[in-house]
Amino acid sequence: MPKLYKLEKILSEVNPVTSDGEEIAEPISSGEEEEDEEEEEDTVPPPLKRGRLEEHTGAEQKAKDGTVWREQQLGRPLLHRPIEGYPADGQPAVPVLRGVTTRLQSFLCFITLDMLRSIQQWTIQHGQGAQESWFVSVHELMAFIAIVFLRGVTKRQTLQDSWSEKLGNPLIMKIMARHRFQDIMRHLRFDDKETRAERVETDKFAAISNVWSSFVANCISSYNPGRHIAIDEQLFPTKTRCCFLQNSATKPDKFGMKFWVACDMQTKYVCNMIPCLGKDPSRATGVRVGEDAAMKLMQPFLDKGRTVITKDFFMSLGLAEQLLQQKTTVLGEMNKVRRELPGSAKQTLGRQQYSTQVFSTSGAALTVYAPKPKKIVCILSSMHGVVETTDTGKKKPNTVTDYNTMKRGVDVMDQMVREYTVRTATQRWPVAVFYNMLDIAALNAHILYQACTGVEERRVDFLVELAQELAHSHVGAQKASVKTRLWQQPAAPEPGKRAKCQVKRQCNRNHATMRCADCYKYTCGRCRKEAVWKCHDCAA
Repeated sequence: MPKLYKLEKILSEVNPVTSDGEEIAEPISSGEEEEDEEEEEDTVPPPLKRGRLEEHTGAEQKAKDGTVWREQQLGRPLLHRPIEGYPADGQPAVPVLRGVTTRLQSFLCFITLDMLRSIQQWTIQHGQGAQESWFVSVHELMAFIAIVFLRGVTKRQTLQDSWSEKLGNPLIMKIMARHRFQDIMRHLRFDDKETRAERVETDKFAAISNVWSSFVANCISSYNPGRHIAIDEQLFPTKTRCCFLQNSATKPDKFGMKFWVACDMQTKYVCNMIPCLGKDPSRATGVRVGEDAAMKLMQPFLDKGRTVITKDFFMSLGLAEQLLQQKTTVLGEMNKVRRELPGSAKQTLGRQQYSTQVFSTSGAALTVYAPKPKKIVCILSSMHGVVETTDTGKKKPNTVTDYNTMKRGVDVMDQMVREYTVRTATQRWPVAVFYNMLDIAALNAHILYQACTGVEERRVDFLVELAQELAHSHVGAQKASVKTRLWQQPAAPEPGKRAKCQVKRQCNRNHATMRCADCYKYTCGRCRKEAVWKCHDCAA
């Protein structure tokens, strides 16, 4: 007897449905299933992984801040055309080139006589507060600076060593006595102390602001830098008490005063400097600190076709656009956290070692290079018209190679300054700033002297000769004063008294009653030199 099936079971096998009444597709054979899968693979693209806030349109990518980047091929011309570069190398300004013939003249281009007279005025004001008859001349102030330079060359840590009989420098002992040097150092001032409290309310740098402004203006006007200008920070080491002292763990000295510095990449001439005094009220809202500092440093050198070499703290796409509007290009490393970077440029996973990726936007190109696994370097450039790699094993692009060559400008300058620095321990921050001014003025004067005269000279020799030229007027006046005082003394000791020998060449302070005919010093019999017997004709 045939087996009976219920109607519901038959209908479920003919047209199967789910428990909710929805139809279920009938199973197909394995061959038909493979063909359908191949058709689906051909028609349906795989899902793309997209950034959270990015939009991809073919080769274009939009960054988080809305910047549109277009990926470029290596070796192909970029979308933008670079501007024409500055044609000349760094050289002194025309008035300086004609007027500098000595080391002292090159130094006085930066620390001028007007600046020295200003320092003299306020130093005398402070000194007369303690002693009414206290005075210091400009020539004596120059001799004071000469001793500061000589102490930096000899690298003596204490004043006692500089004037010591065994360890001292004869040049220092010849210029000035130690107690007089300490006396000038004690009263050294750079502004009017009576109006300082009022000026500090609007200027934290008021204690040395006038002298500093004149020094920076002289650095700008005395030299025309070349095409490449490096911008970075300098930390002048000091632990004096001031409100803008900073700590930097990446610097050799952890504490100090920070300065933004722009220097010529080739000669290391310091073109411009700005002290970092904390929050700047003149900075516009939304502008980064590094971008604002870079624009202020480059302000005197814009519209000439120069190129700024800088690091990730200063670098941004906004800075590149602002400089490009004023005919200035930029080359520097970009921080990977910048919002203007495309998302694929930030990815490190899946990137091959020594691979390069190029993006371009209006006026600038971004090079993403992988020197190591899971590590990338982002270089932004507006000076290159094409990005191409070298034939070496690491396949470095030309933007990375050029940046590595020129990025150490300010660091090398700082290293040169530290070699013969005049910095010593002090409790007054204006004196520390003055030490930094002297270091940079000496470096710039050395560069200026070699460029104007064509004489190549070691920097240590230049500093020694400069110190002697600075002290020459004071030493000459000192000798003339001693001779005048000797002539003002009586020709012979008072009756019943004998003088001490002032020559002391062959004696130990013997008694003397006769004077030398030339220097007018009291001379004993042992230090006296007999005249050679000559005839009348030879003596004439």
